[in-house]
Amino acid sequence: MVDFEQTIISQYANSKTLVQLIANMNEYVDPATDFDQFYSFVWDVTTAQGFGLDNWGKIVNVSRQLTITGAATYFGFDEAHTAPTATTGPQPWGQAPFYAGTPDTETYTLSDDAYRTLILVKALANISNCTAPSLNQLLQNLFAGRGRCYVGDLGNMQMSFTFEFYLQPFELAIMTQSGAVPRPAAVGAYLIQAPVPNVFGFAEAGTASAAPFGQGTFFTGISNAA
Repeated sequence: MVDFEQTIISQYANSKTLVQLIANMNEYVDPATDFDQFYSFVWDVTTAQGFGLDNWGKIVNVSRQLTITGAATYFGFDEAHTAPTATTGPQPWGQAPFYAGTPDTETYTLSDDAYRTLILVKALANISNCTAPSLNQLLQNLFAGRGRCYVGDLGNMQMSFTFEFYLQPFELAIMTQSGAVPRPAAVGAYLIQAPVPNVFGFAEAGTASAAPFGQGTFFTGISNAA
């Protein structure tokens, strides 16, 4: 509870009636709870919600609106089926259409958790020196417990962000479309999703890092990072 006596100027400090009124008000209305809620909902980016995150977005200059490729499934063959992509990957006859080109994009308002991730990415981009250790630390902080993720130097002023797991649609949009991903000036950045061990590979790679015929999909390439 706030020490109400610190709020009384000296010329009224000896007024018993005024001091008692202020003491009563301090007892009835304790501002400490409001301060704690303000800190949690607005000031602390790790717990902020709603308008609190909107304020953080303005501070680091990134919008809650993000363009995400529409989710769609298409016809495919049994060889491409994997358990992790059973509902999002290739589908059998009668359950999904043929692939018809790049799907339409849609603008989404990010949820608080997704927007918090984007804010943290942009915050680091604003202060990062864009060295490999700092970018690796960013990835480890954002994707803790998800699997291995790291940056690589491809040479010729190019770099990659490699993820050995599937990204959520909003995470993929943040990495490829938000413009918030930090990288050195004039360096091209690419994103690689190689979901170990669900991507097809050869025996030389070891059973822990690649899947044989009939159990994993082919690597589908890389995409530009924002």
